[in-house]
Amino acid sequence: MHHPLQIRPKSAPRDRVLPWVVLGAFVLAGLMVAILAGSYLGREDALRTLEAQARTDTSLKVAHLRAVLERPRALPMLLARDRQLADTLERPDAERSLSLDRKLEEIVADTNAAVIYVIGRDGIAIASSNWQEPTSFVGNDYTFREYFTKAMAAGTAEHFALGSVSKRPGLYISQRIEGASGPLGVVVAKMEFDQIETDWSMAGRPTFVTDQNGVVLITSIPSWRFMAMMPLAPDSLDAIRTSLQFGDAPLTPVPITVLERMSPGVERVSAVMPGERQRDFLRLAVAVPSTGWSLDYLVETDAAVAASVQSKRLQGLAVVLPLAALAAFLLARRQQAIGRLARELAAREELERRVRERTEALTSARDRLEDEIAGHRATETKLQGVQQELVHANRLAILGQVAAGVAHEINQPLATIRAYADNARVFLTRAQTGPVDENLESIAALTDRIGSITDELKTFSRKGRAPAGPVSVRTIVESAVMLLKSRFAGRLDALQIGLPDADLLVLGDRVRLEQVLINLLQNALEALSGRSDARVDVEVETQGDDVLLHVRDNGPGISPDIMSALFTPFNTSKERGLGLGLVISRDILADYGGRIAVESSDRGAHFTIHLKRAQA
Repeated sequence: MHHPLQIRPKSAPRDRVLPWVVLGAFVLAGLMVAILAGSYLGREDALRTLEAQARTDTSLKVAHLRAVLERPRALPMLLARDRQLADTLERPDAERSLSLDRKLEEIVADTNAAVIYVIGRDGIAIASSNWQEPTSFVGNDYTFREYFTKAMAAGTAEHFALGSVSKRPGLYISQRIEGASGPLGVVVAKMEFDQIETDWSMAGRPTFVTDQNGVVLITSIPSWRFMAMMPLAPDSLDAIRTSLQFGDAPLTPVPITVLERMSPGVERVSAVMPGERQRDFLRLAVAVPSTGWSLDYLVETDAAVAASVQSKRLQGLAVVLPLAALAAFLLARRQQAIGRLARELAAREELERRVRERTEALTSARDRLEDEIAGHRATETKLQGVQQELVHANRLAILGQVAAGVAHEINQPLATIRAYADNARVFLTRAQTGPVDENLESIAALTDRIGSITDELKTFSRKGRAPAGPVSVRTIVESAVMLLKSRFAGRLDALQIGLPDADLLVLGDRVRLEQVLINLLQNALEALSGRSDARVDVEVETQGDDVLLHVRDNGPGISPDIMSALFTPFNTSKERGLGLGLVISRDILADYGGRIAVESSDRGAHFTIHLKRAQA
């Protein structure tokens, strides 16, 4: 017996409205979650990206600042040994002082120093490169200056201060001048930082350097100069006022407020730029090596965070809205089906029963099919996302290894070029042009080598490798030793090179094979640092069609932790090492059919390079 469904018209409107209300509530909840999650994730992602970019920028700025500081430091030391300065201090007269004035004027014109002057043991300046200017230092008393008192006591000093005569800030580098009967006086070179401040200002991001008391010394924002990061202790403040280090600067606090400490050296701060409203910044503080200074770098966060939050919110909406549209479509379809069923049910019971049975079957099949389609779509979306992430990660890994590898490989030639340039400058001051020509020829050869390394990078970008050809083992060894000469000056006596009388030829590329040997010799010499019995043996032997190049040292060997992952990128025991040298060496040898083997014990490390022998 069939039991027809009873239709209740009065309840139908409520039954049709309630699902839409529930769906609307879920959609609103989803939108709120997408917006809140987008805000949080966008802010975190933007701050992480800004921090990474800021760390890179800060490292470059610190390196540039160190390079600028290193250039003038040797000048006072060299001048302190000049006999004319000592003679003028021992037997001062107007003619000697005038001659010295002119000499200093010529020297300062060829250097980065702002002014050079000589102070007697009584603290009175007897000669200066600005002797003809209204602000001449000649005759001024500098006994109150720390760079004079410290240099007289310790031999050398560095002191940042505001010029008492010129009223221009700068770093004073001083060196004591010795005489037969004791100290005669002090030679001082002042260095100003106008150019580096201009460069920082043009970059558009606030950058400044503070001393150990937190006082701003060098800055891209002139109004912040000689402001303090924190209130100074009374003793420090009295000492600064007494020495006139910063003149009559009020030493007021820098208009920066710390909002959040994110990690060591990284803070989120609020700062007021001159003539602007208060803005939020990411602040990085990095110590400047070889000084007591700290470099602070501010990166504005508002625009980047807003853009990242907007992007994440849009991504969230891109997920929620299509799902909401799909749910509304399915709900509308369902209500339409229910309406049809109700009308057919009112027309005829039997037809309604059959239609209901068929409709239930179709609905079930349809739901299963829709669930499968939704599952396939979700799976396809996830696969596409994973694929894009893998492509992105692979691209970053390749770019990271290539960039780090090139920086690692050209570091040694650059260090050698720097050493030759410094030597050439010393020879020029001595008017010895012969050694200068030799150094310049060596520098030109090293720049050709760097060009070869960058050509290798171009070859890599074209998915190719340098073709293998006959290369002299003797040439490889001699070139590698030459490149290490400047960095390990005085320590290359530890190298014991044993080469056969007959020159051997191997298959490969000279520059790339030199890179392999330089990596091994450099690691060995660094492992032997400070040892009086240091010894590194380089030997060559043949085994059939193979040529074996041995590099053996008597150091402490390789620790088991490093040994277990020796050829893994970025695995290193050095504080400043990249951990790429052995990885690059292994890949270079593999390109030419070679390989590298290593043995280690408490008696030292032994690396063996296997190469294919080439026919002469």
